[in-house]
Amino acid sequence: MDVAVVDYQASDAPEAFTRSLRETGFAVLVNHPLPETLVQEIYDEWLAFFDSDAKYAYRFTPDDQDGWFGPDVSETAKGNTVKDIKEFFHVYPWGQYPTEVSRKALEFAERSKDIANTLLGWVEANTPAEVAAQFSVPLSQMMAGSKRSLLRILRYPPLRGDEPAGAVRAAAHEDINLLTVLRLRDEFGFKVVLHHASEAWKIAELLARSRAACSVIIVDSPGGKIEAMDMSLATGAVLERAGVPCAIHTDDPVTDSRLFLRTAALAVRGGMSEAKALEAVTLAGARMLELDGRIGSLEVGKD
Repeated sequence: MDVAVVDYQASDAPEAFTRSLRETGFAVLVNHPLPETLVQEIYDEWLAFFDSDAKYAYRFTPDDQDGWFGPDVSETAKGNTVKDIKEFFHVYPWGQYPTEVSRKALEFAERSKDIANTLLGWVEANTPAEVAAQFSVPLSQMMAGSKRSLLRILRYPPLRGDEPAGAVRAAAHEDINLLTVLRLRDEFGFKVVLHHASEAWKIAELLARSRAACSVIIVDSPGGKIEAMDMSLATGAVLERAGVPCAIHTDDPVTDSRLFLRTAALAVRGGMSEAKALEAVTLAGARMLELDGRIGSLEVGKD
């Protein structure tokens, strides 16, 4: 899949941007009006703010959802029960804003909204009339007068080593993501199971040398995200041949758990042996969770 790189200033940018969205769901903008220097300045001054005690004076208001959200109230990722390790600040034009930082984040938010309006106008101008007729409001007017557009300034704090079980997690799809997780494992010494691992087939030999275990998704939501576009039914087979421990899971509720056994059948279609496919949906996952003494196979004494 080729995602278009669109020059924001080019004469054909509206058509190229809309075409890429229609064909791939994504587009990359270059030469846009958001200077990198401004982004870096915002990073630097807000990092100092998050590292200070000043943030506690701006704790979010429940009704308006503006202000600072600490790790104790951050979101919980889908399918997990432990909160994400992060803190963030919701910036609204009308809401709380720290005096300890400059107005650059507000400037960035306004520039971003201007670009968003432009992009919506591009899509509207290049959308077939019969499709545009179904919009509840013209795209170019979607943000007009809205007071709920926000800028979220997000920070992931350094790990201290006392994080609760299940708090450190990453759903890695692409090969570069998988390699990054392995580098972090080697640097900090924690045990990992590569989760999702859509592109594990690309680096199977390296995974085998790294003694990395993979719990893979064979089927994901079609067109759901660009990082899963190179997913392959052959992943299980490639990992099996390389000697990489492989389990199979679904991404329920994105991919319904009722398709669990069918995903194993698809792995067999992709070349995985029936024995290893059966193991991938039973004992392999239990081993990765260090629960194989209790579950994962039908044996006397197990749960």
